[in-house]
Amino acid sequence: MAIKVGMVSLGCSKNLVDSERMLYKLRSHGYQLVTEPGLADVAIVNTCGFIKSAKEEAIETILELGKLKDDGTLKKIVITGCLVERYKNEIAEQFPEADAVVGIGNTKDIVDILDRVLADERCVCFASKLDAELSGERVLSTLPFFTYLKVAEGCSNCCTYCAIPMIRGKFRSEPMEDVLKEARFLAENGVTELVVIAQDTAQYGKDLYGGPKLAELLTELCKIDGLKWIRTLYCYPERITDELLDVIAREDKIVKYLEIPIQHCNGDILSRMNRWGDAEKLEALFKHIREKIPNVVLRTTLITGFPGETEEQFNELAEFITRVRFDRLGCFPYSCEEGTKAATFPDQIDEETAAHRADIIMEQQMLISCENNEKLLGAELEAVVEGFDKFGECWFGRTPLDAPDIDGKVFFTSEEPLEIGQYVTIKITDTLDYDLIGEVIINESAK
Repeated sequence: MAIKVGMVSLGCSKNLVDSERMLYKLRSHGYQLVTEPGLADVAIVNTCGFIKSAKEEAIETILELGKLKDDGTLKKIVITGCLVERYKNEIAEQFPEADAVVGIGNTKDIVDILDRVLADERCVCFASKLDAELSGERVLSTLPFFTYLKVAEGCSNCCTYCAIPMIRGKFRSEPMEDVLKEARFLAENGVTELVVIAQDTAQYGKDLYGGPKLAELLTELCKIDGLKWIRTLYCYPERITDELLDVIAREDKIVKYLEIPIQHCNGDILSRMNRWGDAEKLEALFKHIREKIPNVVLRTTLITGFPGETEEQFNELAEFITRVRFDRLGCFPYSCEEGTKAATFPDQIDEETAAHRADIIMEQQMLISCENNEKLLGAELEAVVEGFDKFGECWFGRTPLDAPDIDGKVFFTSEEPLEIGQYVTIKITDTLDYDLIGEVIINESAK
């Protein structure tokens, strides 16, 4: 009888791709995949170790699985991912319930590791993080019509608050021919929406080809039959070029959406973060993007409470947000991470103040989002069907204005039956905080 394996993938979409590659190897070797750890013989946790809250979630997950192992539900536990890579042998010592503690450079050997674990060998292994796979076949765990296309590993930016370069190593692009091969395979197997990701996606190709090649990659992706929406996330502001903007504006398959994490707008804070720009430069950039791509959706992420952030600097950020009026925004209180340069700064701000400032920014953003949504009343928008809400007795999905997992939804009624992954045109009739409400007026399958 096949051994059952369940995967718990924590953290970002880049981590999810790594989990899917491990699942493919295991399934190909004859292991049976299950969706719930409680149904498994072996549970694998692919951890996140980016900030305090992510570490706490990972530790809580491991402890909960330990209880399942104690009561005999689980036979073995394997832990890997960023938390493990960051703390290595410390994790192995603190979690004796883990039968394998696996660095990110070893996940390519997950089949051999599970074989050894099932033979009652405890595996603690840490190859070079530069051995982490850049490509590989996957078992898609997202809805069948969309997935993430990871085009690079690691990061070389060395922002002073961030542990990612320590955990994942330097930025390494996957060769373009391999990226396109994977994208074609995905499209041939029913994927219509690709979300292109990396730690710094706009830097794609610089290490391999002597200059950034995201614009060229996107152009080639648009030539693939079957793909309908192509979206990019995590483009750093200093790497936004006119060439990239022209491709996004020109290509119909590329949704007019850019996520550009800026973290702050004050020049002194950004300099201490080892980040680019100031309020004037950033505001000019966003103005230029909106001129090049009319009706573009702009998303960003911010950090409040960075060491030394004064009340005046925070107020500058709040005022900047009201002027630029981002369509989508996430704001997080600063997390002091050991091993980072910012953790050594003497002027740390208490967690309560940092969290309060983040709440203020998000309250501002909710007002902006509500006002933006009000402007969409009566608009006709294309949307992809993601499922049916039996409690609300309506369908739900996303428009091109919203990225999966991080943005809002559109809830809608339809006089005809629909299928997940189907594209429809919806007339917007109402709003709900960050979400939209509407009704189907064109069903593509009925054309």
